[in-house]
Amino acid sequence: MLDRFLGSRRVRQIQRAFRHGKITILCLVMTVVVLRGTIGAGKFGTPEQDFIEIRDHLYSRKRSEPHRVLEEAQTTETKSDSSSNSYVTFDLAKLAVDEEEDEKRDPNTPYNLGPKISDWNEQRANWLKENPNFPNFIGPNKPRVLLVTGSSPKPCENPVGDHYLLRAIKNKIDYCRLHGIEVFYNFALFDAEMAGFWAKLPLIRKLLLSHPEIEFLWWMDSDAMFTDMAFEVPWERYKDHNFVMHGWDEMVYNQKNWIGLNTGSFLLRNCQWTLDILDAWAPMGPKGKIRDEAGKVLTRELKGRPAFEADDQSAMVYILATQREKWGDKVYLESAYYLHGYWGILVDKYEDMIENYHPGLGDHRWPLVTHFVGCKPCGKFGDYPVERCLRQMDRAFNFGDNQILQIYGFTHKSLASRKVKRTRNETDNPLEVKDELGLLHPSFKAVKVSTT
Repeated sequence: MLDRFLGSRRVRQIQRAFRHGKITILCLVMTVVVLRGTIGAGKFGTPEQDFIEIRDHLYSRKRSEPHRVLEEAQTTETKSDSSSNSYVTFDLAKLAVDEEEDEKRDPNTPYNLGPKISDWNEQRANWLKENPNFPNFIGPNKPRVLLVTGSSPKPCENPVGDHYLLRAIKNKIDYCRLHGIEVFYNFALFDAEMAGFWAKLPLIRKLLLSHPEIEFLWWMDSDAMFTDMAFEVPWERYKDHNFVMHGWDEMVYNQKNWIGLNTGSFLLRNCQWTLDILDAWAPMGPKGKIRDEAGKVLTRELKGRPAFEADDQSAMVYILATQREKWGDKVYLESAYYLHGYWGILVDKYEDMIENYHPGLGDHRWPLVTHFVGCKPCGKFGDYPVERCLRQMDRAFNFGDNQILQIYGFTHKSLASRKVKRTRNETDNPLEVKDELGLLHPSFKAVKVSTT
């Protein structure tokens, strides 16, 4: 009796479980049907396909809204800003935003480059003694030299100006690399009052004081190029001098001619004397009334000078001509080679130089420096026709660049061409190759040629 009761009870449990299972299966089937209908598939697939479709549907709902917003934003940006990728149409003036002008200095207060220093020789000697890893001479009669150049912090005012500045600094780097000279390229205007001709003075003073290890600072204008890559400055000649400029004693001291020297390329020794002459040089430089009044004095006192504001070159001629006893003994006016060479009388003679002479002379036969005075390649207007200036700058760059390319077996097709051609075949013994200038190997010693 008990067995029959237990058996019937087990049967009822099994029947109940079966009914619950049918309901569960039915609910599951209905769920799948509803979801597939929502997705819009309209057909049944395999369980794996169903799972993938359900997963993708839920994921796409999460992503659809931000994706649509992003797509709309991109479409709007493309429509409204279609020319933003063009460098040609972009107005560079949007970037050249300056802060408010500095507080004006009292014009009645004498200008100075900085605090007066009177013991720089002692300070520098102590520094060199404490820092033997930075000798001011890097070899016999070979001083440590820093070449300094620079340009405006703003883009050039014409479309090609920055390209020509780039070529000019490339040229300087090439020369300095061959001769063991360091380079400092400056964009910053250290003193707004000393803009224009005079911007170099605050920079030079700051670099002299910040680099006690350098013996000479070599200033070179941005529009000057090296055109004799083999010429080594005769440093021994200046062992008793502190300031070396291209010029002539007769024109400066006797004629007081405003072009008796040139300040586009000069050498300054790092010493107290140099700080003193910078202090004497700078007071004519502040722009405005001071510079205008100083310009009138210079025009009146110097031979051939046009009427314009005071410039650094005229001011130096005036200082030397009127204070020769104080400064003259330490100034060397160099005319034996071209520390500065005027482009107007040199560039058309390059082919003749190539045919008859060789690098290493530095003078009129093969000038160390060709200076494009008056071309003003970064400005809107120059003193000479633009086409003439740019063509001659191309020739000067290629004339100097050929001396570099020849080291590697190439040369420009002509002085007017930017394309190059091979001058020698490749070799499986490249270290045995000797270039004509002797500039190929690290053991290079610059060609020494008498300038007498």
